[in-house]
Order: sequence, then C-alpha cells, then structure tokens
Amino acid sequence: MSILVDKNTRLLVQGITGNEGLFHTQQMLAYGTKVVAGTRPGKGGEWVLDGKVPVFDSCKAAVEATGANASIIFVAAAFAPDAIFEAADAGIPFIVCITEGVPVQDMMRVREYLDQKQVRLLGPNCPGLLTPGEAKVGIIPGNIAIPGNVGVVSRSGTLTYEVLYALKLVGMGATTCVGIGGDPINGTNFIDCLSMFEDDPRTEKVVMIGEIGGTDEEKAAQFIASKMTKPVVSFIAGQTAPPGKRMGHAGAIIEGGAGTAAEKVKALEAAGVKVAKHPEEIPSLLK
Repeated sequence: MSILVDKNTRLLVQGITGNEGLFHTQQMLAYGTKVVAGTRPGKGGEWVLDGKVPVFDSCKAAVEATGANASIIFVAAAFAPDAIFEAADAGIPFIVCITEGVPVQDMMRVREYLDQKQVRLLGPNCPGLLTPGEAKVGIIPGNIAIPGNVGVVSRSGTLTYEVLYALKLVGMGATTCVGIGGDPINGTNFIDCLSMFEDDPRTEKVVMIGEIGGTDEEKAAQFIASKMTKPVVSFIAGQTAPPGKRMGHAGAIIEGGAGTAAEKVKALEAAGVKVAKHPEEIPSLLK
C-alpha cells in the first residue's frame, strides 16, 4: 500500500502549457503516473506532449471528461489560490501545489475553504510526493528511490532527495515520500502524514525531516509519543542557523527563542525518536 497517491491516481495538471508544467508532466508520464488531463484557460481542445494529454479550459470540464481524482498546480503565485479553489470546486479530493511565494494571507483563506470542503492540499512551496514504482506527483526525481517499507515526510525538498538516495544506496526503499513544504500555512502537516503512515500496513518505519522555525516538529513529537507504534527516525536541518534570520523557507525562522533546532531535537528524543546528526546517518539508525 501507500498513502495519498498510487497506480490508480488519475492526475490533472493545472498550468500544463507553461514551461514548468510541460516539463514536469513529461517527467511524471515517463515515470508511469496516469496524467489524464491538463488545464489552461483558452487552450481547451488542444493536446500536448505529442497528443498524450488533452487540455481543458477548466477543472470542471477536465474532471467530467476524464475522472481525474488528483490535481497538481504549476501556476504563478498570484493565481495559485484561485487554481486551488477551482480544483476543490470541481470535486477533486487531493490537490498538490508546487508554487512558491503564495502570500500567507491568501493561504489562510485557502486553508479555511478547503477544511470546509474536506479537500486535502499538499503544499504550497513543496516538491510533491512519490510512491516508488507506482506514481510520481510533483518534482521529486523518480530514479532516487525504490519501493520499500519506509515512510518519508519532509519539510525540506533537497534533503528529501538526499535521504531517499541514501536509503536506496543501502537497498532500503520507501512506501511513499511526502514533501509537505516549509511555508507557515500549508495544507498537510507532519501529524497528518505520521497518522497515515501509522495506518498504512506496508509502512514499517518512518523518517521525518524537519527544520528550524515554528513548532510543527514539537507537536509531531507529542503525537509520536502518544499515538505512534512504529519507529521514527528524524533529522532537523538548520542547526547552525543564526536567530532571527530566515533560512530558505518562509517558515524557517527562529523568533523569540522558539523554533530552535535544539528544542526540536530535545522534544523528539524525549518521544523516543532517534535523531540523526547528519542526513547520511538515517539508514543506519533505521536498521
């Protein structure tokens, strides 16, 4: 099994005719993902990638024609919130937003709306997710992971890639790898993914990659201590970051003494989580 996406996922790409949309659609198709449609207002009726994917003017038309049950968004930050609203209104239950730079105020409106409609959002500002051997929805390279029994959830895109490849080098694979993104307001958090991995019978161990800023890792530690029966290994990025300076993600900032790497490591270790000093230590800690 897997979480969120598998070989039965029917994917719609919003913004498919742009450079990013076209490139990554090609990569997802090559991996074996069932990309059934794309949208771009004014381009309805066209086909892209040598006639492999039909383009529609709206999500509603695409869903009615193809039965798409997931969406991925490759549109500019100014238009991403409306793209999310459109996908939700079309009845798509799972939306992935790759776009970075979406204003926090806009995401607050988006999150409130999606919660009312019970629609799952991954992102924004995330690399998407990968279920090795079944489906790739996003920009995570497909060749760096193999199928296995380790669930991976991460706030950091590049560290996700590093850990997946480190696991592959020692013959360890993943059930699903989920990049939740590092923005302050996002659609899916650590606890959401940990809960899904806990319920997934094929996932036997979990890797959680966190970073400085916010209190998501501390909340996850409480969940692990009280709810998780499966072993969790973690790494916290930004251990040498200076206080008050944003490091990479909008959410990766230490303010008022909260959100430090030391606090997160302490909370996780108190919950029984093995915390790696370097990402390459994770495979040995899993063993």
